[in-house]
Amino acid sequence: MTYDLFIGDRLFSSWSLRGWLMLHKFDLPYRTHAVDLYGTGMAEQMATLAPARLVPALRTPEGEVIGETLAIAETLAERHPEAGLWPGDATARSRARWLCAEMTAGFAALRGTCPMQIAHVETDFKSSDAVLADLARIETLWSFARERAGDGPWLFGTCSLADVFYAPVCARIVGHGLPVSRNAERYCLTTLDDPAFRQWRAAALEKTYTPFPYPPVGGTKSWPV
Repeated sequence: MTYDLFIGDRLFSSWSLRGWLMLHKFDLPYRTHAVDLYGTGMAEQMATLAPARLVPALRTPEGEVIGETLAIAETLAERHPEAGLWPGDATARSRARWLCAEMTAGFAALRGTCPMQIAHVETDFKSSDAVLADLARIETLWSFARERAGDGPWLFGTCSLADVFYAPVCARIVGHGLPVSRNAERYCLTTLDDPAFRQWRAAALEKTYTPFPYPPVGGTKSWPV
């Protein structure tokens, strides 16, 4: 029983990263299929997945196509309760769902002005007031999650879908050198140093782009992990 996951360019596609982590981190069987976000054939490449029109898209072993990451997440959690995609504690589970829902619907300034790129760290990016407000809200939610975390390094102690959904947020924070607290920075580096994220990034760096779709606003430095 193997899932087919359709993803965009690994270096930039934050939503694709979420879809891939759901399967990879929780040891679910999958095959990946690349869709070229920066070419002209995306619609044709996704034609067999209609009405899904964006990545990631998931095809179940039975042939059902599922779009949108929240729907993919809930479907996988329902089909594989033993995998522990959501926290086991009921209160933590409700909070994790809250964090994921707010992430998909919010943080427009962060998502709009700080596209995910995992090639380098920008050193001269200036955060707008709107981006700073998004960062403050994210830190509030992360602290809220940590109230149920126990001793583990992840938002709810052990890794869950909440960490999957915020992994690209961590990449945005680090990749643009955004100002966050030491606790938030530590969590971001934990995410980026996780073997799954490192595997994703290694595959992403196999492809080069000329020109780079998201040129830095100033100087850059090396990725931290």
